[in-house]
Amino acid sequence: MTTKIFYSALCFVSLSCQAQRSAQKFTLDDMAITVEKFDSLNKDDNRYNQDNKIYKVGRKFTFTYDYQDKAGIKMRMAKPDTTSPNGGGWKLVRAESNSANSVSQIILSANSGLMPFIQVFPDYNQTVILYDFKLVSGASWNNEMTGVIENSKNLWLHPPRTGLFGILELNPFPYIKQPIKIGAEWTWKLEFGEQWADKRWLLWKGKNQNKIQYKITGKSVIKTKLGVLKCYVVESEATSALGSTKLVSYYNNEFGFIKLDYTNIDKSKITLELQSME
Repeated sequence: MTTKIFYSALCFVSLSCQAQRSAQKFTLDDMAITVEKFDSLNKDDNRYNQDNKIYKVGRKFTFTYDYQDKAGIKMRMAKPDTTSPNGGGWKLVRAESNSANSVSQIILSANSGLMPFIQVFPDYNQTVILYDFKLVSGASWNNEMTGVIENSKNLWLHPPRTGLFGILELNPFPYIKQPIKIGAEWTWKLEFGEQWADKRWLLWKGKNQNKIQYKITGKSVIKTKLGVLKCYVVESEATSALGSTKLVSYYNNEFGFIKLDYTNIDKSKITLELQSME
């Protein structure tokens, strides 16, 4: 009997310690997103990637996009005829022209490690992702490195923000929290500066802050190149002194965000749709 009590006590202590460790596993980052918290001795460059269920290292997600300007005309972002002195620059062309220099696909790749961000941000706590902008010609024109936060508490994704897609900095970011259930609501805030201003949508000076409201409003079944997928629908709206923007996200447990419908600050629209995952 004494032995059983002793082992029971040990089990209780062990379970209590495990519960405490579990409770300490997560923390809020500087953007108030829940991230994993590791022992200070854990220097593994892949510690934020290892339990990813969707955006696993090595996976590639290929998206197509539609852009309609505020007049309802379908356009595409394209490589300019001449490059600006800083190597940037872009233009819009009619979608139906199918110009060889227009962007037709955006490929999201989940990368290993924390470079290059760890060199600038010692506490960097995201899975590094790369957006590759593919032209109709098949060539890669530009790429952008940023991050995604994926864990058992939430999934939060930086959208592409190169060229035309810089307008998405003013929109709600794709974001879903656990437990996933219809009717769930949450909020988030994001400060953004004038570097995201562009005369093609809106000019301003100084900093602004988006206050964003999210709500899981229902379920949907969507026909995709990956098959018929069941999704949760997340409706979100961001408001700031500049105006309001919206995002309707379609989230699937296996493939993540499979469709993103944006209504932008100038009332133009961008839709991203997942075509493949490999």
